[in-house]
Amino acid sequence: MNKLTIVADIVANKDHIDLVKKELLKLIDVTRAENGCIQYDLHEDNNNPAHFVFYENWESYELWQIHMKNPHLTDYLNATEGAVESFIVYEMRHID
Repeated sequence: MNKLTIVADIVANKDHIDLVKKELLKLIDVTRAENGCIQYDLHEDNNNPAHFVFYENWESYELWQIHMKNPHLTDYLNATEGAVESFIVYEMRHID
């Protein structure tokens, strides 16, 4: 399989924005050091501070799946339980 692009769309509950942002920031360095991670960038909406997007590129689907099972993601989920309004992951491929 070719390179995999992931777009993770996260919306924090309005009263938990700082918590969610802090926990998302913790994921960056450890994920960028993972085998297969090409790009892992976090963005915050200019007009809605509760809206975050991770833009990720991975060498393969298989390596992304290993990432998804890493303990730091479990830690994030536990720390933000009840603090996230929505979390949608889009698996994409580059076409041009």
